[in-house]
Amino acid sequence: MNDKWLDFAMRIQSIAQAGLTYGKDPYDKERYQALRQIAAEMLAVKTDSPTDKVYQLFCNEVGYQTPKVDTRAAVFQDHKILLVEENNGTWSLPGGWCDVDQSVASNTQKEVKEETGLTVSTERLIALQDWRKHNVTNYAYGVVKIFVLCQYESGEFEDNIETIRIGYFGKNELPDKLAVEKCTKEQILMCFDAYEHPERPTLFD
Repeated sequence: MNDKWLDFAMRIQSIAQAGLTYGKDPYDKERYQALRQIAAEMLAVKTDSPTDKVYQLFCNEVGYQTPKVDTRAAVFQDHKILLVEENNGTWSLPGGWCDVDQSVASNTQKEVKEETGLTVSTERLIALQDWRKHNVTNYAYGVVKIFVLCQYESGEFEDNIETIRIGYFGKNELPDKLAVEKCTKEQILMCFDAYEHPERPTLFD
């Protein structure tokens, strides 16, 4: 999905969404609604999915469209980084969408707790990245990824509905099957670099 077709559909949908929210003229609103439908049809053709399903997922918000926020925790022990194995067998840094009632710090801690059973504290920001520039994209909206360096406090792995197990990996021990839409090898190595060089400034796109 990393191509111009997706970018065009996202831009058309964003313009239509804003027009439907802030437009006053009823004829203009009809045009914005038609643009929104065209954007959904573009993605439906591209993904070979039913248009109605795409519309429900892609055109379900109101107001000015903004990116979603995804927080990822970098937790180290003995110079190895914590990864979680997802239900589909891929590995990732623990994390997820930032809930509306959470800050970046509290959401990062919450996601680690939910996916691993561990309690961590947040120390500093590693990076803020535009998902489209670094990850395989499979959502039809923008995502801002926030990587946070964390300190292990207590706990051990607990069974949950999101992950199968956890593991600690050195730089040269990373699993082959990474959930690249969530974190790539380069992003994990970026976290190692931040851990090993505390003076390094926060990276951002």
